[in-house]
Amino acid sequence: MRARRTISVLRFISLGFLLVSIILAAMRMVAFSRVRSLLPAGLVVAGVPVGGLDRAGAAQRLMEVYSFPVMLRYHGAAILLSPAVVDFTLDVENMLALANVERTQKIFWEDFWDYLWGRANFPTQIPLRATYSEDRLRVYLTDVALRYDQPPEAAMPVPGSANFQAGKAGEALDVDSAVPMIEAALYSLDIREVTLPLKRVNPTRPAFQNLDVLLKQTIKVAGFDGLAGVYLLDLQNGQELHFAYRNDEDLPVQPDIAFTASSIIKIPIMVASFRRMSDQSDAETMKLLSDMVDKSGNEAADWLMNRVIDPQRAPLEVTEDMKALGLQNTFLAGYFSYGSPLLALIQTPANQRTDINTDPDSYSQTTPSDIGMLLEDIYQCAQDGGGALPAVFPGKITQVECQSMNSYLLKNRLPMLLTAGLPEATSIAHKHGWVTVNGVINTIGDAGIIYSPGGNYILVVFLYHPEQLIWESASTMVSNLSTAVYNFYNLPEE
Repeated sequence: MRARRTISVLRFISLGFLLVSIILAAMRMVAFSRVRSLLPAGLVVAGVPVGGLDRAGAAQRLMEVYSFPVMLRYHGAAILLSPAVVDFTLDVENMLALANVERTQKIFWEDFWDYLWGRANFPTQIPLRATYSEDRLRVYLTDVALRYDQPPEAAMPVPGSANFQAGKAGEALDVDSAVPMIEAALYSLDIREVTLPLKRVNPTRPAFQNLDVLLKQTIKVAGFDGLAGVYLLDLQNGQELHFAYRNDEDLPVQPDIAFTASSIIKIPIMVASFRRMSDQSDAETMKLLSDMVDKSGNEAADWLMNRVIDPQRAPLEVTEDMKALGLQNTFLAGYFSYGSPLLALIQTPANQRTDINTDPDSYSQTTPSDIGMLLEDIYQCAQDGGGALPAVFPGKITQVECQSMNSYLLKNRLPMLLTAGLPEATSIAHKHGWVTVNGVINTIGDAGIIYSPGGNYILVVFLYHPEQLIWESASTMVSNLSTAVYNFYNLPEE
C-alpha cells in the first residue's frame, strides 16, 4: 500500500518537473522569439554594432554615425563638410535586408538550441553600401578653392631696366587628388578628417602686351631719337607684337615701314636658292651658301644666284618668290657687286608711304613684319614640314632643306645686336645687316629665331636715323631689347 503511494508521489513530482520544464521552455521560446525579432547580438553593419536593435533603431544608429561631418583642413582653416551636402546616402534597406538573410539562413530549432546553450552569436559583418555625388563634391571643393587658394603674383619689369622682378608662387587646392581622399573619409568611421592636398602654382608671365610697354620704355631710356621698327612673334601661340616708335610716338604699321634690307636680304636669297637646288647639290654650291650666310659674303651671294637661280635676272626671281609667299614689301632689284645695274624700280605698299621715309635702298628692301614672317615659314617647315614654304612651292622645298636653312642661320654667331642680349648658350638662327654710306651708319637691322628654355620666338629689330646711328649706343639698345624679350620668356625664379 505504501509502495503504491510512493509511486504516485513520484509521478506527481515528475509531472510537476515536466510541467515546469514546459513552462520554462515556453518562456525561453517566447524570449527567444522576441530576441529573434531583433537584430542578432554581435551583428555589425557598415562597421556599426547594431545587435539587439530592431530595424528602425539600427537604421537610425547608422544614419547618426554616418551623418557626422568630415573635417577638412586647409592649412590652419578647419572646414566641416556635411555628408548631406554631397548627397551621401546610406543604402540602409539593402544592408539590413542582407543581415536578415544571414540571420534566417539558420533553422529555427537549431537557432533556438544555440540560444538555449548561450551560443547565440552573429560573426558576419555586413559591408557598407552607400553612394554620394562626385559632381557635387567637386562643386563644393571649387567653392573652397575660391575662398582659400592663394593666387600667384606675376613677375614685374624692373623700372628703367630690361630685367624682371621674380613673381611669387601661389597655392591651389588639388581637387582631383582631394576627391578620393574625401570619399574614403565619407565611407570611414575612424578617419573622418582630411588634410586637403595643395599644389604649387608658378608665377604667371606678365601680359604679352606689357612687353610692348617695356620695349618702348627700353628705347626711351636709351635716349634714342631715331625710328625703331620691332616685330615679335610667339612661336607657341602665334601672338604678335609689332610697332614703330619714334620720339615717344607710336607710328602706324599698316602698311609696315620699308627699311634697307642690306645683308638680311640674304635670307630670301637662301630660300630662293633652296627652292631650285637638288638634294645632290655640289660642294661648291653649298660653300657659296655657307659663305653668304655665315660670313655675309656679298660676292658669294652673287655667285650663288648666278649658279643656282638665273645669271641674268636672279634678283627679280628672288623678289617673285617673296611675292608668292605674300611678302609684298620684300625685294631684291639688283646684284651686290659695285656698279651692278638696277634691274627694276620696285614700288611696294611700304615704300610708297609719304608719312615716313627711311631712305630705303632701291636695290633691296624689307620690313620687320615681312622678314619675321619669312623666318616663321622657315621655322614651321623645319619643325614639322608645314607652313607656307612647302605649300607655296610643293615638292620644291622639303623639311630637310628647311632644317638646313635653319642650321646655316644658327652658325651666324655675331657677338652683338640680338645675340649680345642673350645668355651665351642660347641658340639664335639670325641674319644681321647695316648700311654705311661714307662711313656713316643710318640703318641697322637684325632678325632671328631665338630658341629659349621658356619658349621660342622670332624677334626683328630695325633702327634708322636720318643723320647717323652711333654704333655703340645703337647696338647696345638692340641687345637690351633682345634681353628684355628673353627675360620675358625666361622669368627669374623666387
